[in-house]
Amino acid sequence: MRRRIVFFVLGAALAAVVLVARQWSGGSDLIASVLAAYRENPDIGGVRMVYPQDGTLFPPEIVPPLFRWEDPNSPAALWLVRVEGGDGQFFVQRLIREKQWMPDARDWERIKTASKEKEVRVLVIGVDRRPGPRRVVSAARIVIRTSADEVGAPLFYREVNLPFVDAVKDPSRIRWRFGSIASTQRPPVILENLPVCGNCHSFSQDGRLIGMDVDYANSKGSYVIAPVKKQMVLATSDIITWNDYKKEDGEQTFGLLSQISPDGRYVLSTVKDKSVFVPMPDLAFSQLFFPIKGILCVYDCQTKTFSPLPGADDPQYVQSNPSWSPDGKWVLFARSKAYDLKNTLGQGKILLTREECKEFVEDGRPFLFDLYRVPFNDGRGGAPEPVAGASNNGVSNYFGRYSPDGKWIVFCRARSYMLLQKDSELYILPAEGGQARRLECNTSRMNSWHSWSPNGKWLVFSSKAWSDYTQLCLTHIDDQGRASPPVLLSHLTSPDRAANIPEFVNARPDAIARIREQFLNDYSFVRAGNEFYRQGDGDRAVAEYNHALELNPDNVEAHQRLGFLLYNVKNQPQEGMAHLLRTLELDPHNPRAHYDLGMALLHQRKIDEAAQHLAEALRQMPKGLDDQYTPIRVHFHLGEALLLTGKSKEARTHLAKVLELEPQHVEANYRMALALADLGQIDSALRCYAKAIQLNPNVDTSPALHHLLAHGYVQKGKYQEALQHEERALALAQAQGDVQLVSTLREAVENYRRLAFTGGR
Repeated sequence: MRRRIVFFVLGAALAAVVLVARQWSGGSDLIASVLAAYRENPDIGGVRMVYPQDGTLFPPEIVPPLFRWEDPNSPAALWLVRVEGGDGQFFVQRLIREKQWMPDARDWERIKTASKEKEVRVLVIGVDRRPGPRRVVSAARIVIRTSADEVGAPLFYREVNLPFVDAVKDPSRIRWRFGSIASTQRPPVILENLPVCGNCHSFSQDGRLIGMDVDYANSKGSYVIAPVKKQMVLATSDIITWNDYKKEDGEQTFGLLSQISPDGRYVLSTVKDKSVFVPMPDLAFSQLFFPIKGILCVYDCQTKTFSPLPGADDPQYVQSNPSWSPDGKWVLFARSKAYDLKNTLGQGKILLTREECKEFVEDGRPFLFDLYRVPFNDGRGGAPEPVAGASNNGVSNYFGRYSPDGKWIVFCRARSYMLLQKDSELYILPAEGGQARRLECNTSRMNSWHSWSPNGKWLVFSSKAWSDYTQLCLTHIDDQGRASPPVLLSHLTSPDRAANIPEFVNARPDAIARIREQFLNDYSFVRAGNEFYRQGDGDRAVAEYNHALELNPDNVEAHQRLGFLLYNVKNQPQEGMAHLLRTLELDPHNPRAHYDLGMALLHQRKIDEAAQHLAEALRQMPKGLDDQYTPIRVHFHLGEALLLTGKSKEARTHLAKVLELEPQHVEANYRMALALADLGQIDSALRCYAKAIQLNPNVDTSPALHHLLAHGYVQKGKYQEALQHEERALALAQAQGDVQLVSTLREAVENYRRLAFTGGR
């Protein structure tokens, strides 16, 4: 009996499967009734195709796409998807319960064969499933084609976690993939777990060399150039640094958007640069990043020398994101008037903060780029020429890329700025300049980071039309420069990563299986620690600095940073002091360590020692190092220490320097009043006191200042004013709970009351 029940259940299940198969298979009575109903009203509409668009041209090696649609205003519960030729003959038809459909491999091959260089129609018909005759309630129709032109090359691209500030804090989560668009699986990750940032990459025309921006040692301007192999190793010997160009001037370089030449001999980069680099709250567009200063520099891989590129080396302009013509004879670049930031704290820094860029971040001040070109002439350069159609047009033009045959330039156009712009679109114009035309492949949100396939038939680009996480798209470019609607390559990237910097490589899809680094050293982990610290993650910063010390126990910067963090942030003062003292053993003139140690000793009320270290810090860094170590800060705290030791005259000198640099400095005005009062300069002291109170009434906390002012008024015979200040001193001392001082000041108040009453008699 039990066996019969089992067979009965199995039989019922099989019958259900057969019934479903018949119901949903092509050629069933259901499909026939739906088609008959549709043909009675072929213009019904209502369905909106999300992907693909009408007229999409697919490459022949592409994997099956995911057809997606919306049907918001109909009662449809299932949809018929039918692919048919011009004569109405169908190749594939399926009934679908969801608003999406991916053909299986067999169906897709059938569709591609039928659509090769000719249109086929894709019908999506919404069906009401209520009992009775099948009622068609919505529909859409598009045409698609398959090109005879293969893409013919694999893609190398980067995947980044968002928001971008997280990727900056922990670059080990950034990874690189390499593979063919024909891959049914995501191409393999070939490079990952770098604790330092790896940025823009490029390949030589023959695909034999790769160049990539990396952080190495103590330089963000490092660049690695290596031969392409199946198993690649990026070694220290492969690294150059753009900081070697005119390093005697002491000006740091980021090395922005570098590009290797078609023949692999030269590399171009933006050097002596300065950029706006600000995290933004929008997940999709989580950074604002564009250069405002920089010139183009050439590195010759044969002679191992650096030189500016004449025609793109004018310091009055920012010259950035260079690209080569396919014959290497021309260099295309974006240019704008350099922005003067002399009055910001960013003087001498590469990346500017939100506070330094308020006019861009908060006020929306525009910054526009024009496309220029200059002859390369084996590095001798020439006269720069604006590219007609991509310059002086009231918008920002950037990321120019020549087609492999040298016939076209495709570039980005946006309302302002560069990189990650929501409104950026792709335009095409003749290589010699002319009328720019918006490409038909543009999506609704951000189009950028484009690269030509080696055969010049296809263009890959990045878009955020379908996701906050940037995805890759393809478009076919015909002989007249017309583009087909975008082909979404969603199968290439993870849904939680943004894909950017895609580049076609003239190589086999298996040409690179793995890239390993051998250039990481203690400075790499120091740089990682610095980034964690900059983003407010003290725990991760401490871990990275300790890792650096494991590799090199004498790393000066790791000791100094650990000293600061442990003393000031992690509440481990003894350990912090030990690291600061070790820093000065290794580098006796280290200005940061002297400053940090001086501040720690000031906190411990070891005032004389604090003043000595702060004075040494000032001697060693007359121009300042960064926001935390500036002349204003050191002068102020040194003046503060000298006041506490009773050296008001010396304190006045340093506080005067602070007020010269920053007249609105509240605390400096207040402490200057204290120094001047101690020196008996009552009128000057009162002016500084009044200014401090005007700037911030809550700054008034010093009983000593009012006691000194009272004493000065007594010397002038102004007893009523003296009494007012002594009473203020007493009130402040009482609020602070200083019993001994309260007793002293009470006695002084009584004396001044008698003097005020008697007029000094």
